[in-house]
Formats: sequence, structure tokens, C-alpha cells
Amino acid sequence: MLLNNEYKEEIIETIFEKSNFCFVVVDGQGLVTYLNDNYCKFIGVKLEDAIGKHVQDVIENTRMHIVAQTGKEEIADIQFIRGNHMIANRVPLCSKGKIVGAVGTVLYRDTKEWMKMNSHIKDLLLEIEQYKKKLGNQNGATYSLQDIVGSSIQINKIKEKVMKISSGDVSILLMGESGTGKELFAHSIHQLSERSMKPFVKVNCAAIPVDLLESELFGYEGGAFTGAKKGGKLGKFQLADGGTLFLDEIGDMPLDAQVKILRVLQEGEVEAIGSEKTQKIDVRIIAATNQSLETLIKENRFREDLYYRINVIPIKIPPLRERVEDIRVLAKFLLAKITKRTGKRVISFEAAVMDFFMHHEWPGNVRELENVIESAVHLTNTEIIKLEDLPDQMQSNHYTTKQSMNLKEVLARAERQAIENAIERAGGDKLRAASLLGVGKSSFYEKMKKHQL
Repeated sequence: MLLNNEYKEEIIETIFEKSNFCFVVVDGQGLVTYLNDNYCKFIGVKLEDAIGKHVQDVIENTRMHIVAQTGKEEIADIQFIRGNHMIANRVPLCSKGKIVGAVGTVLYRDTKEWMKMNSHIKDLLLEIEQYKKKLGNQNGATYSLQDIVGSSIQINKIKEKVMKISSGDVSILLMGESGTGKELFAHSIHQLSERSMKPFVKVNCAAIPVDLLESELFGYEGGAFTGAKKGGKLGKFQLADGGTLFLDEIGDMPLDAQVKILRVLQEGEVEAIGSEKTQKIDVRIIAATNQSLETLIKENRFREDLYYRINVIPIKIPPLRERVEDIRVLAKFLLAKITKRTGKRVISFEAAVMDFFMHHEWPGNVRELENVIESAVHLTNTEIIKLEDLPDQMQSNHYTTKQSMNLKEVLARAERQAIENAIERAGGDKLRAASLLGVGKSSFYEKMKKHQL
């Protein structure tokens, strides 16, 4: 039995007005043609004030106009509305083979319900991630060469060197400032070596108290000293037997421990505290430092014979400021990684932010860049990270940088930024962007040409 028009209208009214969802419909230009009562109440607008307006002026962080232009649906997308993350569906509307607009729905208006479900999902994802780590990384190495992001000449040369030397057993010394990624390279070398199925054990030489360093490295027998475990404990060397021992921050290792490590490397055997027997061990040493070991040798703080033992193949990892061309791709990679982990939809940086990134010194290198982006992701209320979203200390650095620019440079950068922001807000519609800026079409295109946009 076919439904007559009267029933169809009732069904449509029930779906759009009496359901618990928020509905919005836009035309091909992104103008609001329909907004149901639930949506009006949720965002605090009157229907008559919303109809005919561009959807960006009615709903924050919307992408309805983009779907109406591209014809690509977006299902179960995270949208930040009124201080909370909602789930949005956006579907293009077609008539006679042409896209004429889009319809969108927002689920979980009740933020408490959404937060409860969101927490449950995060718990499940974390649990899955833990199982994956246990299954896939039983050897202790987490990263591979593919995890090292960068396309600069320096990074590519280091990757090529790593691939050449990984298969051998020679000791490797990784040198570089804090935050340059020394540990990632150590993991990668192990993963590419013949020892990849054996343990990868890390020792942070700066983090272990001096009085515990020997027992941590070489282990001890039960009852060897007060407080010792009854059954004794294996040291890092024993745990790494057959695999790789990564000695991080080796420049901070006490001289006494250096003497004992040198003996282990020379003799190929280790003696646990309280034991009368030695144990043969087979480990490959990868050491890392952010200090000049040559300087420490001159200051009698590092043994020269140990230096030559661990420095068979040196690899110097350049700081971020010396490979500026990697900053853009690193920033985008880190943004994707952080938003995936946090569940917050942030898709890009405004041009001024990326320009600042390219000129900042980055004393903390990649680690600092990641921390800055993570902070900005949490601080921003939009899908684009802006200068005001950066941490306070970066704001002052940005102000200082600006002081070295002349007026012409400041004005040119501001004009370019304004044009890019307008194009972004207009969803790529250049005529609408020109209108937003209050300039004519020909003048707008001239300015775009001037700034090579």
C-alpha cells in the first residue's frame, strides 16, 4: 500500500521535528534552508534569524558548506559545538544528477551521554592498544625507521647509513641534542638487525641512582645485600643477552660504572653482585648522548678507552633548526597523531603559525614541537590552530620575532594571512572570500597573485 502525500508529510515532520536529533539543510552555496527546532534550541538561535544565512555564521566549526560543494559525505565526524565534542553526519543532496545542497545531523546533544560513551570508547581503545603493544613489541623495541618523519637531505643520509650498519654487531654512538630522536634511531637499528627477535633493553644512565646502577646493570644474587630480593634479580645486561642494550645519556654514567661496563664489553661476561661465577653474555651496544664526550674526557669525567669501545660507528643527528624543511611535514604528522589520540578535530595550522614554526629555534627539537602542538590542540576552539592558541612562552617569542621585521614585511604578512583565513572560512570560494574581506574581485585576485596563493 503506497503512502499518500498527507502521510508523507507527517512522516517527514516526525523525522525532522519530533526526533531527538538536530537537523540542518543547506543549499549549494552553503546557505541555511532548514533548521529543526531541536537544533535551534541547542545552538540558541531563532529559525527566522538562521534561514538564508551562510551556515558558518550560524553553526560553529561546521563543514556543511564543504560537503555541499564537494559532494563527499562525512559520517560520524567529531564536531566541536558549544564547548563540547559532538558526532555529526553530513550527506550531500542530489537532484537530477546534480548536487543541490547537503543535510546534516548532530547526535548526542546531551553532552553527559556523549561524554559517558566517549570515555567508554577511549577505555576500550586504550585496552586494545595495550594488547597490540604486548603482542607486537615483546622484544621491547617499539619504533621503526618508518616512524622517523622527515625528508631533508640530512635525515635521508642518516636513514641510509642506518640501513647499511644495522645488520652488523658493531657498537654505535648516537649524538644529538635532547629531543632530536636518538631513541627512535636506536629502536630502528635493532629492528633492522639480525637481533630483531631478541630483547631490546633500554638503560637511562641519568635516571638510575649511583648506588643502584651496578645492581641494575649486572643484577644480584639473593641475599647479596640488605633489601635484596630473595631470588635475586637479573641485570640489564643479562636481560639483553642475545639482543641490544641501549645506554641512553651515557655521558651521565659514573666513572666507577664505566670501568665495569668496559670490562663486560672486553670480556663478554658479567658477574652479578654477590655471585662467585661469571656469565657469558652477547649484547650489541647502542649508546646515546646529548653531551660532548670528548669534552668530558678532557675533564676526566668519561673514560677514553670506553669512548673508543662504544664509538665504532658515530651517528650525529642534527637539531631541528638545521633541517627546517622537515618542520612542515613533522608538524602535520604530529598534529594527526595528537588528534587521533585525543579525539579532537583539528585539521591544520593557519599560515602565520606555520611561518612561526619555520623561524623558531626549537631548543627542545622535535619533542618541543610535539609539546607545543599538543598544547595548542587542547587550547583551540576551532579546527585551525591560530597564533593565539600557542602556549604563552611561544606568544612572547613570536612578538620578539616580529620586532625584527620592517613595516613593509609586517603589512605583507598580515595581508597574506588575512587572505588565507578568508579563503579557509569561505570553504575555498574565492568570490565569497573577497566579499568577507570587503574588496573587489579583480583586486582580490591581484593580491592572491602578489602573494603567490
